[in-house]
Amino acid sequence: MRTAESPACFDGERGSSTVNTAEQTCGGFLDALASKAPVPGGGGASALVGALGAALCTMVGNYTVGKKKYAAVEADVRVLMEKAEDLRGRLLALVDQDAAAFEPLSKAYSIPKDDPQRDAVLERCLRDAAAAPMEILRLSCEVIGLHKEMLEKGSLLMLSDVGTGVIFCRSALYGAWLNVKVNTKSIADQAFARAMNQEADDLVSQYGNVADQVYQSVMRRFS
Repeated sequence: MRTAESPACFDGERGSSTVNTAEQTCGGFLDALASKAPVPGGGGASALVGALGAALCTMVGNYTVGKKKYAAVEADVRVLMEKAEDLRGRLLALVDQDAAAFEPLSKAYSIPKDDPQRDAVLERCLRDAAAAPMEILRLSCEVIGLHKEMLEKGSLLMLSDVGTGVIFCRSALYGAWLNVKVNTKSIADQAFARAMNQEADDLVSQYGNVADQVYQSVMRRFS
């Protein structure tokens, strides 16, 4: 997430919460990401990378179902695909949700420091800004879990795609973690911030390890 120190950095539609990432081209999104526009930033990029990881999980499933060799696990693979598609859509939506949370936070920083409402507004906006990457983090963990199962049940011809998908989700996980932290460090309610940080830390510790194990398992099969 880019910092909100200067609300003047908003510039027209590209800084607006009305952006629909699903309707953008890949090039258009990358141009926006590379620009000085405040959104998208690291949080949105993490969500998109997580969605790519989920799409790869579905792709592996599509190359598995209908094959006689995998008939015994086909029902399980179809369930994995359904879950992956749900998570892909939710992660893609979070690209825009992350951007939408930035605009009010940016405006909150512009409230005069002597305004009695400033602290309450800023606190609420910081919580909202932390909520999107926290959800990206949670959903990335779910996709990592799907890849773990797909590694055992998916087509052996698609092993490299399982490995690629899980490492994408690991990147999304770590990117979202940073974007949780950059917001919680400014939240005045320390108990709330500690609880969110603890949940994030625990999930990253658990699922970062799972992602590493899946990736290393794929690599060993190519040795």
